[in-house]
Amino acid sequence: MATVNKNLSDYDINSIPDASKMVFGIVVSEWNENITSGLLNGAYNTLVKHGATEANIIVKNIPGSFELPLAAQSLLEKTNVDAVICLGSVIQGETKHFDFVCEATALGIKDVGLKYNKPVIFGVLTDNTMQQGLDRSGGKHGNKGDEAAITAIKMVAFQQGL
Repeated sequence: MATVNKNLSDYDINSIPDASKMVFGIVVSEWNENITSGLLNGAYNTLVKHGATEANIIVKNIPGSFELPLAAQSLLEKTNVDAVICLGSVIQGETKHFDFVCEATALGIKDVGLKYNKPVIFGVLTDNTMQQGLDRSGGKHGNKGDEAAITAIKMVAFQQGL
């Protein structure tokens, strides 16, 4: 989590495995697109920075964060991806809808990863305000998309090393 003590985009570049032979899927929510487009840019550019080729990155847009688990499952079933990065943004509102969407999305993403024994990365911002989302998708707290891409690379390398 981004705090005053941690920027989501700060990491030791030398600790990241080579991603040149890895294949990634990215599913990104169109809801709160002003935030999720920043997350996508961060994730995509970070994958490429660490060796992933553009041909080995599949990007698919979906309506909202609630749909991320099914989209991730579909990529795992129909492609040869090593990992799926799920990117979304849910902003707290005045009703309990936020709680239901966040919980279902988180549990769904976890369940898909366990079902397929492949990394399915939770890159979903669950913020109280739009500004918090902007701050964490390329703003003053860095980019959760960078963090999600690094996590995907490390988890693929972990599984390949077993």
